[in-house]
Amino acid sequence: MEKSNYKIDQIFDSFMKNNLFKDKFVLQTSYTPETITHRDEQITQIASILAPALRGERTSNLFVYGKTGTGKTLSVQSVQNELMKRSRSTNIKLVIEYVNCKLKKVSDTEYRILAELIKKMGGSVPATGLPTDQVYNKFIELIDNEKKLVILIFDEIDHAVYKISDNFLYNLTRLNSELKNSQISVVGISNNLTFLDGLDPRVRSSLSEEELVFPPYNALQLKDILNERSKRAFKEGVLDEGVIAKCAAFAAREHGDARRALDLLRIAGELAERNNQKKIGLKDIDLANEKIEKDKILDFVKTEPKQFQLVLISIISLEERAKLNEIFTGDIYNQYHLFCERTKTDVLTQRRVSDILKEFDMVGIINSSVVSKGRQGRTSKIKLSISKQLLPKVKEILNDSLNL
Repeated sequence: MEKSNYKIDQIFDSFMKNNLFKDKFVLQTSYTPETITHRDEQITQIASILAPALRGERTSNLFVYGKTGTGKTLSVQSVQNELMKRSRSTNIKLVIEYVNCKLKKVSDTEYRILAELIKKMGGSVPATGLPTDQVYNKFIELIDNEKKLVILIFDEIDHAVYKISDNFLYNLTRLNSELKNSQISVVGISNNLTFLDGLDPRVRSSLSEEELVFPPYNALQLKDILNERSKRAFKEGVLDEGVIAKCAAFAAREHGDARRALDLLRIAGELAERNNQKKIGLKDIDLANEKIEKDKILDFVKTEPKQFQLVLISIISLEERAKLNEIFTGDIYNQYHLFCERTKTDVLTQRRVSDILKEFDMVGIINSSVVSKGRQGRTSKIKLSISKQLLPKVKEILNDSLNL
């Protein structure tokens, strides 16, 4: 036992002595930088669209989309903070509320989204039990008691729509006709570039009065972001030559994801510290990349809605049948139908399942390629991209979550 304690002491001692980081929090996704690099144009556009609120006018509904880690949320929240600061020097009563729709128990029902908004605005409703129209009345009561402008920001809005349907968006955008004193605007943020296509046309036209696309960062832009953050995050001289360039190149390959680049740098630093290294080298970036790949897939599988999990277990079960060398979207939909029956779950349309497959392709869980079937038209051929080592763990998560 004493030997074991001695070993632990050694580990703790080396960590106390050899700290490569100056401020690790600067590399975390929850950190908000003072300046957002290479997003001036987008921030200017968001500010122009939301600026009428300072004159007491309802702003257009805005839909912001782009791939993960392209600065969407940071940019919207930066404008939100500046608007709130400026509104304090005016007579305009402005309320801006932010909801992350990916958080569990916040956006899996219309009731819960409204309850969350009511709570943020200082009211309260029971966690369950009231008819939804009563919760709407409570919400209207809360915001219509005096003249005010309300801007509701829904981050990862596609997750709420997949769980609930787009009715809640339609209901929210129609509320203005019932309000006497206040007006509501909606800002939707999504990583899913095809999300709007699947919405009811009425919802689409009301939600996307203004649309803004965030392009991926290129490798040079990512290098700028990493250089800026690494100066504050690490002690001087601990990064080997080429480490930042390699991080930027990896992330540029992954759709220009700044979050991915920052995670790579942070995890590489943590791994180097664990190995009692004095510097972070190129090999640490490779090791960090392997770790992120594994963690990303497991985290995605754990946190996705039930419908996503049902589509994924359908693909896995089809791939396990030796006879099926090639899997097409139609095969997946038929298998998904069977799993919905087994789990007593509502069946989504084939189009919605196709949207889920596009998201899987974007995340890198599957590989999708369009093939022609002659007179039968075009379809997509699907191949699972999860490594054999990870597959048992993925299946275990899915079986537990879906009670299979």
